[in-house]
Amino acid sequence: MIPISSGVRVWIASGHCDMRKGMQGLALLVQEGLGRDPFKGDVFVFRGRSGRLIKALWHDGMGLSLFAKRLERGRFIWPATEDGAIALTAGQMSYLLEGIDWRNPQQTWRPTGAG
Repeated sequence: MIPISSGVRVWIASGHCDMRKGMQGLALLVQEGLGRDPFKGDVFVFRGRSGRLIKALWHDGMGLSLFAKRLERGRFIWPATEDGAIALTAGQMSYLLEGIDWRNPQQTWRPTGAG
């Protein structure tokens, strides 16, 4: 889990991103594609084409961090718009990381019974 406070702004970049990008490539994408400063302490989240992998870029005041999460089942719920960024609350970010629809909190997959 990313140890962010409730006051930190979270932005998800709509559309999909090349998941081969690292810290520098994603920071450049934040600056040029979203028109924001990646070093101000906001969290920027990107999703791959398949929807199973996300990467989060965050500057905590001391350095830039890159977090990645891959879902074994289900997909990360993403906005339909193709450009720009959408702000999330810390609670919505927690839902997103669990693979739950942050717009309407329900699991995107259900475990099947063992019987």
